[in-house]
Order: sequence, then structure tokens, then C-alpha cells
Amino acid sequence: MGSPPRSDARDALADAAARFTFSATPRLDAELLLAHALGITRERLLLTLADHTAPPAFAALVERRAAHEPIAYITGTRAFWTIDLRVAPGALIPRADSETLIEAAVAHFAGTAGPRRVLDLGTGSGALLLAALDQWPGASGVGLDASPAALTIARDNAVRIAPGRATIAAGGWEGTGEAFDLILCNPPYIATGAALPPEVVEYEPASALFAGPDGLDDYRIIAALLGRQIAPDGVACIEIGHDQQESAAALFRAAGLAVALRRDLAGRDRCLVVTS
Repeated sequence: MGSPPRSDARDALADAAARFTFSATPRLDAELLLAHALGITRERLLLTLADHTAPPAFAALVERRAAHEPIAYITGTRAFWTIDLRVAPGALIPRADSETLIEAAVAHFAGTAGPRRVLDLGTGSGALLLAALDQWPGASGVGLDASPAALTIARDNAVRIAPGRATIAAGGWEGTGEAFDLILCNPPYIATGAALPPEVVEYEPASALFAGPDGLDDYRIIAALLGRQIAPDGVACIEIGHDQQESAAALFRAAGLAVALRRDLAGRDRCLVVTS
């Protein structure tokens, strides 16, 4: 355990950031935690930094982050696409990479009224479904997950972000029996035993991360079930690992589906765009 951060806001941020050497964004982490402790936004903190001292609660937050607990679990929030989600242990923390699926859907429906019905398979926090419903206010949708903890989190987000438009229910890759205009899915795709940072493997649910020795177990199931769930002129946007474009796409093509690739902002393979 390190020394308590100094109380002056600037010093407190510097002390905290110096402890987060394992993070790619130590200063940002410290700013988010101090803003959370003060009950203000990070933007407000940066504009008024000289006016603040670190409250006693900040030291406890720093200790949690120093133990590699994810920032999103500490603050309980995560921005994704155009929405702010509540997140908690039991559901995967939404990543910016997953916004690639929404970008792919926007491109598919460009020049149209957009999808009427949206399905999110393995909804987790509800991020993909609720981002899509925020993108297309005339749409409604369903988010399915097998995890009771994730369902609780997703339902809370759905009530806040898309009241009356999102149904969150227990379910698996087989869907609901309905065909949807847009299907979104971020399944587990990490090979069992793969090395991951402590903040991922020690805090996020293994059931949302790992998918067998090659990371393809869930894709094998999804590929066999997906075609009947895509409505005419519809699309499925499926997240993949950066090195799974060929291996995952082959499974969907073998099931008679057409597959295109979309890369994330870093230029890495990230999304299979699947049509029937």
C-alpha cells in the first residue's frame, strides 16, 4: 500500500498517476477517480482544478485502482457510442472497439429508415442494443444473456436509456424465434489460457471472455443458428478478435452466409458483417 495522496488536487493526481504504472492511461485514470470522488465530471474537474482538494474518499479509490480494479467498476459508469451505461462486476465492460459494430450497422442501413427490430445476442450491460436504439429512435429490440448478473445490469440500463423499447431476457445464441433487421453480437472469443492483464482476468466474468482452446467455440454455435435470425435485407454485426478474421469468417461462410470485414479505428480486424 502506498502513501496517501496529498490533498491538493494537482498533487493528489500526480501521486495517484505515479502508482498506476501498469495502466496505459495513468493520468486519465487518476482524473476520473478524483472527479468521481468529488461528484463532478472530469471536464468540470479540469476546468476548476485549482479550486479543489482531494476528499478522503479519493485515497480508497486509488487503492482499488492500484489493485488493478477496472476504472469502470470503481466509478460504476462507462461511456459507449452516444450513451452512458451503468456497469458492474458480472458484465463485461464495454470497449470502444465494440463501437465498430454500430459503425458497420450505420453503414449497412445508410440511406434507409434504419432497422425496426434489433437483437443483441449476449447483451451483457446492454451496450450494443441500447446504442443501436439510441441511434435509431424508431427501433425496438431484445437483448439476450445467460448471466443473471448481466441481465440485472442490462435491465437497469434499458429502463434509463430506452424505456419501453428494449426487452432484456434470459436466452442464448438461438435467439427468440423472430427474424431481426439488425443482429449485434460480441461473444466470448479469447482462447482459454491466453494471457490477459490482471484487471481483465481477475475482475471481468470469464464466461464473457473465453471460448475454448482456439477462441472459436461460440462462433461455431452462432454460425449454425444465425441465418434464420436475419430478416430479409438485414445484417448481423459480429465482433471478432484481431487475428480471427479468416478462422471465424470461414465458419459463417460454411453455413451459407455472406461475410465482409470491418476494421476498428486502430486498423485491426474487428467486425464480421454477415448477411444471408
